[in-house]
Amino acid sequence: MEQREPGTPTVEPLQLDQGFIQDPHRLTALLREQREPVRPVIMPRGLPGWLITGHAEAKAMLADPRLSKNSARIGELLPRRPTATGGAATEDSRALAEHMLNMDPPDHTRLRGLVNKAFTAKSVARLRPRIEQIADELLDGLAGPARGAEVDLLDAYAFPLPITVICELLGVPEDERGSFRSWSTTMVSAGSAEEVAKVSAEMAAYLGALIEGKRASPTGDLLSDLVHVSDGGDQLSRGELLSMAFLLLIAGHETTVNLIGNAALALLSAPDQLAALRADPALLPGAVEEFLRFDGPVNIATLRFTTEAVPCGDHVLPANAFVLVSLLGANRDERRFAEAGRLDVTRSASGHLAFGHGIHYCVGAPLARLEGEVAIGRLLARFGDTLRLAGPPEQLRWRRSTLIRGLERLPVSLS
Repeated sequence: MEQREPGTPTVEPLQLDQGFIQDPHRLTALLREQREPVRPVIMPRGLPGWLITGHAEAKAMLADPRLSKNSARIGELLPRRPTATGGAATEDSRALAEHMLNMDPPDHTRLRGLVNKAFTAKSVARLRPRIEQIADELLDGLAGPARGAEVDLLDAYAFPLPITVICELLGVPEDERGSFRSWSTTMVSAGSAEEVAKVSAEMAAYLGALIEGKRASPTGDLLSDLVHVSDGGDQLSRGELLSMAFLLLIAGHETTVNLIGNAALALLSAPDQLAALRADPALLPGAVEEFLRFDGPVNIATLRFTTEAVPCGDHVLPANAFVLVSLLGANRDERRFAEAGRLDVTRSASGHLAFGHGIHYCVGAPLARLEGEVAIGRLLARFGDTLRLAGPPEQLRWRRSTLIRGLERLPVSLS
């Protein structure tokens, strides 16, 4: 793909390797230090594009209407793309890619309008008692006979809390939730094309059956509402229902799992900040914003491409170029946040880009914030005096994904 536009300085693409996935902060800091917040790169799996690591540049690109997220066009630009939104083999599994996060207006506007009301701050606030109950039940399990033993905080706490919340919100029966974690891990953590195609087909088949069940017997949940909006006003096709259910289920827990896990690691790596938060729990809402800024759950924002030449920094990005917005990099930009590489739970972190910016700003952000606040607050109230890492932090491994910033495991000791 042509990377240059007349008048653009010639810069050789930087080849990124797996080291970038394990420590993206090192590279993004280096690029900012070298005053290269916009740089052509080749990603670890061969994707060419422009990596945006500056806060001002990232914010501008996220809101620029000359950048498109049309999944069909992306498929034409890059036919073989083994990710969560490509490589599927059946009509239904291909439909999973055609969700609102991969759409431009007016289709995006129409679909987002159908779910906005379910995720307003007011609507989400009503879920607090149930989220607190789920958190307490999970922590009760950790406080049982196994207390003192090493536990994986992701497996035992950070994953089951948000998956329970989103499945209840959508009306997924409790005994049918077991496959979601493995499906999600394969689809967003760089599974092979064959693995993604297999999992896409399995998930599409499950969601198709779930939707038909809601059509026949509504259960008073968000998915039932979406199905019957379709029946009454022809607003959602079967493919749109599949893709909406897919997006809400995957995005509805992945962000929060890694918000909780990354926040716990950040606090355990900064005992002074852990002590400050325990001493003043009123800091918690602002601390969640700082966790999102410091090491948020999304590494590089979902894929965009230019529909025409677009100036950015000292460059002009050519038409049909992929734009890779580093949310992690933007949130550590010291032009925007003083001492950006330091966790500070008393900081005003407003303006961070962890949930994106513009029309694709995360619709579930209020829910993720609430779940993060409850999860971290309850965890510290129960185990804050004894919680510690069960092993050297340098042994921790991050998931093989340029999309998700999340640990594979987070072994901790509770005593």
